Amino acid sequence: MDKCHFAHSLPGRPVRDWQPLDEHLRNVAQLSRAFANDFDAGRWAYFAGLWHDLGKYSDVFQGMLLSTADPETNSETRIGRPDHSTAGAQHAFSNAGRGGKILAYAIAGHHAGLLDGKGSDGSLEKRLKKVIPDFSAAPASILNSEKFDNLPFAPDAKHFSFQAAFFIRMVFSCLVDADFLDTECFMEPSRTASRKGYPTLVELQSKLDSALDAKTETAVLTPINERRAGILKLCRAAASWKPGLFSLTVPTGGGKTLSSLAFALRHALIHGLKRVIYVIPYTSIIEQTASVFRDVLGDDAVLEHHSNFEPAEDDQRSRLASENWDAPVIVTTNVQFFESLFAAKTSRCRRLHNIVRSVVILDEAQMLPVHLLRPCIESLRELSRKHYGTSIVLCTATQPALSSSEYFKDGLNDVREIIPDPAGLYREFKRVEVQNLGTLADDMLVHRINEENQVLCIVNTRKHARVLYECIEAQQAYHLSGLMCPEHRSRVLREIKTVLESGSPCRLISTQLVEAGVDVDFPVVYRAATGVDSLAQAAGRCNREGRMTGTGRVFLFTPAEGLPAGHFRQTAETAEMVLRQHDDPLSLRAVEDYFRHFYWLRCEHLDSGQILTTLAEGARNGDFPFRTIADRFRLIEQYNEPLIIPHDPEAARMVRALRYAESHGRLARALQRYTIQIPRDALARLLHAGSVERLHDQFNILINGDLYRDDLGLCPKDPQFHKIESLIA
Repeated sequence: MDKCHFAHSLPGRPVRDWQPLDEHLRNVAQLSRAFANDFDAGRWAYFAGLWHDLGKYSDVFQGMLLSTADPETNSETRIGRPDHSTAGAQHAFSNAGRGGKILAYAIAGHHAGLLDGKGSDGSLEKRLKKVIPDFSAAPASILNSEKFDNLPFAPDAKHFSFQAAFFIRMVFSCLVDADFLDTECFMEPSRTASRKGYPTLVELQSKLDSALDAKTETAVLTPINERRAGILKLCRAAASWKPGLFSLTVPTGGGKTLSSLAFALRHALIHGLKRVIYVIPYTSIIEQTASVFRDVLGDDAVLEHHSNFEPAEDDQRSRLASENWDAPVIVTTNVQFFESLFAAKTSRCRRLHNIVRSVVILDEAQMLPVHLLRPCIESLRELSRKHYGTSIVLCTATQPALSSSEYFKDGLNDVREIIPDPAGLYREFKRVEVQNLGTLADDMLVHRINEENQVLCIVNTRKHARVLYECIEAQQAYHLSGLMCPEHRSRVLREIKTVLESGSPCRLISTQLVEAGVDVDFPVVYRAATGVDSLAQAAGRCNREGRMTGTGRVFLFTPAEGLPAGHFRQTAETAEMVLRQHDDPLSLRAVEDYFRHFYWLRCEHLDSGQILTTLAEGARNGDFPFRTIADRFRLIEQYNEPLIIPHDPEAARMVRALRYAESHGRLARALQRYTIQIPRDALARLLHAGSVERLHDQFNILINGDLYRDDLGLCPKDPQFHKIESLIA
């Protein structure tokens, strides 16, 4: 609903009082233009905003407004309600020149989402031919048109289809966000007020510089800390480089998280960029990175946005910011970031324009999913072009991954490395030796683990982690997996770090979630067969602080029962081939060889959804299949569902409050700390068994406490749950 709906539905309001509608259109137009000026498309977005609700000038729509006392039913997305967005789309298509179809996509989809260009009954082609009520009551000052014959940038012939579709998305984003915000300003001014008051980037840089300088001054003078200080210095110096594509190749344990943030804030200030967006591969570690940033920058500066919950509403500024990403620092996931860039829904697309003229840091950039690597690279390439002005930082310990090379023609060009000698830095940070043990049965692996005082073992499946944990000696043994809620994992990690510092026995069995962003330091690490990039991450948990007199020991092994099919097996087989050719499997030459075989020689598999091909097929006539692409672009092919675990008294208290709360957003966000993700089929079986309660048709609550163990997390081992156990393994 928007304010023109409300005004026309008030008792006694004359049918022909067009002022509220005129005002809404002009407000949205001006706000859309302000957003789109960031990519030189202000004129385009202005007219998209000016025409988006032309259908509301029809007698049919006005009659509908007067016939209902409930303004909330006025949305055209409800069955039987008048279509008011097709009018503006048809007007743009007929009167705005060759670019009219671009505006038509944005206008036609501003409620229901971007449409396919042709094909289905709901396509733009069908909407442009649809017979609609007369809207000529609109004033001439609004109907007057300009011609849009050229894009506001010089397109690249090779990438034209992608560029044109991307531009449509950005104009659409500006329109949708402006429409939401103007309506919100009129209907709920308190929500608008809640969006204000963020600290400036100047204030944030000052806080970060003070914290980093204090940390450097108080740090124990060790070779590792000296190198970390050198990396920070290089990042600060590189901030003055012109915006574009960067890589930051820093070995695990080199302090790249805060050093990259230091680069980003300073770079944004120097070049007039608006925010920092930190993109992380795993939901399981996003809380830790966001917490690190909040400790330095303050709670009010950092938005943590991921997929544990998408509440329908919230009264908190953090929830409002997650709608359109207007906070100064965003910490999000690969799924949220890239799927938004290929989405069709208004809820996801409205934030896209706020990526423009930002600094985007891709943490562990090599972990983008192989099956969609090419469309992901195209989106990064487009964002980094001059007209969008976004700086992209490929932050990883294992470059190169995404840069163009003789083997990978579709990679990114002109990527500037912040570290002048990554290979030399790797040698300076070398703290471990890797030994390949070959095939190792579980009983022998357990024996070797029990022989060590402090040891970390990382395996590829939750089931394998549980089996090994239950076989090792119980004293000072720990387990970590995604079946433990974040609050539970954090508590276990705090205990592990304390035990490690004391020198007491500590044997940890974990899935790969411990490899990224988890700061632990073991003298010995075992890693089940995996890709070279994951092996490097595992090695980063060994002798991390360089305190050992010698080098740490990393053992690679192949489980006797073999490897899971799919990604794990493919990466492990590629790594095995590389290991035969390199004495040091973690050297940058070995890493390059790994990516050459795993990514670059498999180019035909890097766009399994045929995203780029499908875009190109209809580009000549401007028939872009936005909805089809949104359906195909799935970073995670099997989607999980959130399950709340009332793990401690605080979680139980919040669940009780959730039952009776009128507004759920604040509690939902707090309960993220007690939420795990499980496959939909597993959730369905738990619901059917009565072990999970569905609350408010939105929240899944585990009510059978026997299924959640303090050492293992969710563990449905009872015979009646054997099918669930296989689903979550």
